[in-house]
Amino acid sequence: MSFIRTVLGDIAPDQLGVCYAHEHIIIDASFTTVVDADFLLDDVDAASRELAEFHQLGGRAVIDSMPCDSGRNVMKLAEVSRRSGVHIVCPTGLHLAKYYDPGHWGNSYSEDELAALFLSEITEGIDARDCNGPFPQRSPHRAGLIKIATGETITPRAEKIFAAAAAAHRVTGCPILTHTEQGTLGLAQVEMLGKHGVDLRHVVLSHLDRKPDPAYHREILSTGVRVEYDSAFRWKPEQGNPTLDLLLELISEFPDQIMLGMDAARRSYWKHHGGSPGMGFLLTTFTDQMKSAGLADIDLYRIFITNPAQAYAFRKISQG
Repeated sequence: MSFIRTVLGDIAPDQLGVCYAHEHIIIDASFTTVVDADFLLDDVDAASRELAEFHQLGGRAVIDSMPCDSGRNVMKLAEVSRRSGVHIVCPTGLHLAKYYDPGHWGNSYSEDELAALFLSEITEGIDARDCNGPFPQRSPHRAGLIKIATGETITPRAEKIFAAAAAAHRVTGCPILTHTEQGTLGLAQVEMLGKHGVDLRHVVLSHLDRKPDPAYHREILSTGVRVEYDSAFRWKPEQGNPTLDLLLELISEFPDQIMLGMDAARRSYWKHHGGSPGMGFLLTTFTDQMKSAGLADIDLYRIFITNPAQAYAFRKISQG
């Protein structure tokens, strides 16, 4: 039977509920926050309050997307989940090289070593100190997805990480979430994962709406992967809302493959860090906009509930 692996344990997919498909709940002090101090999201109290309000609006789950050694703290995520009542899925994997110091171990680990690390975090437990070397101290909380990324080009480092993620997926069925840089290289990501035997139905490409070309999206969606849009609150008034335009254009053709998130990786986006629009935006302002534009209740049900439940469920592994 398929399942979704949250930080507090495995649940049936139909227990996930209304889900934001790409978020950042905790980012501890790290090289990532040296790159940009606005990324610092280390306050459990603030996160718990923000998600408690999300829960009051009907939200039930978020997919965290901070992978190994880039500010991830699974112990804090577990505490936020307990306090807020919101399911949180935490990733293993590695982010872009720019979020790590130049001598980071992720550069020197082999494909096999990375695959073994990802596999151990999925099956045994995430490093309680995060991933600070080859001898991790296991937490009781396991990874429920693999987060990987490409930048402006496909580097040898990215190829190695994608291959390692695919190897861990083939063994466990763990879903894969990717970062695309401004929506680019989506087709290249699909090609890399496909050639390594990944079930594309359990792959989610993030930030695709930052390249709002419907033909490009159709080509990607036609491969069977899922996509996640998270720029609905980012567009300037003079730009209109290309995220909404994409939904209106594509939802009838690909009703089971499109999801929404906030990717709210900055203090300046969080209400309880003094920013805006806050985590409730998609369930309030943007839901009103989607309905006014003509999206039906069944479309919203799929975007927020059934599509994430299918995408983030572990693939069933054939026996024998």
